[in-house]
Amino acid sequence: MKRSTDTEILSDPSFSRAVIDWQRAHGRHALPWQNTRDAYRIWLSEIMLQQTQVTAVLGYYARFLERFPTVHDLAAAPAEDVMAHWSGLGYYTRARNLHACAKRVVADYGGVFPSDPALLADLPGIGRSTAAAIAAFSAGARAAILDGNVKRVFARVFGIDAYPGIKPVEDALWRRADALLPEGDGIEAYTQGLMDLGATLCTRGKPDCDRCPLRDRCVAFATNRTSVLPVPKPKKATPERRALMLAVVDNGQVLLQQRPDSGIWGGLLSLPEYDGHVALDEADDVSPTTLAGAAGEFGTVAEVEPLLPLVHGFTHYRLHIQPYRMGVSARGETPPGHVWWNLATITDAPLPAPIKKLLGQLAAPSLFS
Repeated sequence: MKRSTDTEILSDPSFSRAVIDWQRAHGRHALPWQNTRDAYRIWLSEIMLQQTQVTAVLGYYARFLERFPTVHDLAAAPAEDVMAHWSGLGYYTRARNLHACAKRVVADYGGVFPSDPALLADLPGIGRSTAAAIAAFSAGARAAILDGNVKRVFARVFGIDAYPGIKPVEDALWRRADALLPEGDGIEAYTQGLMDLGATLCTRGKPDCDRCPLRDRCVAFATNRTSVLPVPKPKKATPERRALMLAVVDNGQVLLQQRPDSGIWGGLLSLPEYDGHVALDEADDVSPTTLAGAAGEFGTVAEVEPLLPLVHGFTHYRLHIQPYRMGVSARGETPPGHVWWNLATITDAPLPAPIKKLLGQLAAPSLFS
């Protein structure tokens, strides 16, 4: 007797047909990276959209393409230029991987993105789901996606009572995603439809079930569990850390330091720090005299002024930033990895968003004499 495979058990052509028909009638069709087979533009949008809302990406996408219209332009650009155009979009590892990926595509594929999802997934910064999306939109490849939106849709429709990030659950979701792929044409509409459903109807907070094409088959809707599915990730207490940052200023310029390529704000410029990111409950009080001594390597410190503190949240801890303005009467030798930057053009610097905001607020000449 022939045994049924997972694909045969999970397969449901009516599912993909419902998604395709809905997307073609009600989905998104006018986003700037749609209606094209240009793999470069599609890839760029998919990377920018990782963990970022469409509304936040639109402006960055347009400016990025204006500066780097082709993968060759991006591959040939200086790293600091790439980071500057990414600055403020967050998750900066994406920008470093984006640059590395462009170089690989030019070096290994002559500037033409491969259409095979497996080859795409081997490139820097492109995972399995992103590779499938790029291949589907640029080449019509039949490949399954499973991003956060799709996990949410599947968890609700199929009543999955476990956190989707657990590997056995995620593996089961991948098997289901593969089994539900449409036969024949329509992969582009199906792929976009799953994304659109998660982004516009099957949202985290208030899903619009009345307009959902999958409502009649949705377990969460039928059992009144849309507010509890998908099962959230088990919460841990968010660590709190502190950083003392030194805004060393002289004649309308501020001293910036390039951060290491790996880690928080990797590859960006930022303000020099006194003692790094220290656990808040272990941080000692530091006197202005001590901070002035630490800044002494940059020049003769004439004044120290505490600035308004700010708090910035990362995915794995909250950082309490206490900045200090350090006015110097004479500069020392600029250390390696440091640069003096004109405050009048501080918005052009490849800075993390909170540091750019801080320095932008303090860029008045009267404050930085």
